[in-house]
Amino acid sequence: MLRALALLLLGCACSGGQRWAELGDLETSGGVIRGCRMGYRTYGRLDARGSNAVLLLPWFLGTSGQLGADVGSSSLVDPDRYFVVAVDAPGNGVSCSPSNSPLQPGAGFPRLGIGDLVRAERQLLESLGVRHLHAVVGKSMGGMQALAWAAMEPSFMDAAVSIAGSPLSTERDRRYWEGAAARVRASTRWQRTTDALGRLAPVQAWRELGTHPEDFVLQAEAIRTLDLPATAGGTLEQLAARLRCRLLMVVPERDEVVDPAPARELARLTGAELVVLDGKCGHAALSCERARVSTVVRRFIETPPR
Repeated sequence: MLRALALLLLGCACSGGQRWAELGDLETSGGVIRGCRMGYRTYGRLDARGSNAVLLLPWFLGTSGQLGADVGSSSLVDPDRYFVVAVDAPGNGVSCSPSNSPLQPGAGFPRLGIGDLVRAERQLLESLGVRHLHAVVGKSMGGMQALAWAAMEPSFMDAAVSIAGSPLSTERDRRYWEGAAARVRASTRWQRTTDALGRLAPVQAWRELGTHPEDFVLQAEAIRTLDLPATAGGTLEQLAARLRCRLLMVVPERDEVVDPAPARELARLTGAELVVLDGKCGHAALSCERARVSTVVRRFIETPPR
């Protein structure tokens, strides 16, 4: 199980330089994050009409640096055509997180939901002068965020792409993330003191995933509690009626990390374009079927609306 999660953290260096936005105090469903700092990278240029921005969203504990592998003429988004904003979602260890918060370290950091990530990302875009998106694109937890964007900000983007994402966590998903978080807690002894940067540090590093355990648990909980239909009345049908943008759903048929059933049903209800990855890689199809996914997503993004 943890091997599949580790695959999500693999990436390569990108050419966009790390940048920061100071969001100040950020209200979330779990409390107020004090002095939230948001990491991001940009590629390309915003056009004169401000109509070519694409928001690129990370997977579980993914970083804007790793997202650089999805930016390019043969990748998901072409920076020669679009102004790409790749973000570090809160809780990933780069943006404001339990591992780096000087004021609310470790267990003192507020819990987060997927909707809280969207609200933080909206503030970031506004600080960059982006008032509308051509598209929002995300993989795995990024795909969940893309659907949350479509549900929470239905007029803010023209298109949304969810790759191996979901509108809600099923019972199977919840068990998966509860088990993953329990393994992290069980395999790490805690040192309730801070290092020179004010971060809580584990005595035994979580080497397999290369991340801080409390960041892991925070984002795992955000996925476990995902329920976008609740924002629209409680059902997938009500959620589908709320969506306004063009929608592409890319679903691995044998996904062992994210139950594909809710995404497939939402695609049916909305008439969204649905691409099923039927290889044997499971959730890792995002890597082993990378070329196909990139081609499908680029075509969808670059197709003018009817």
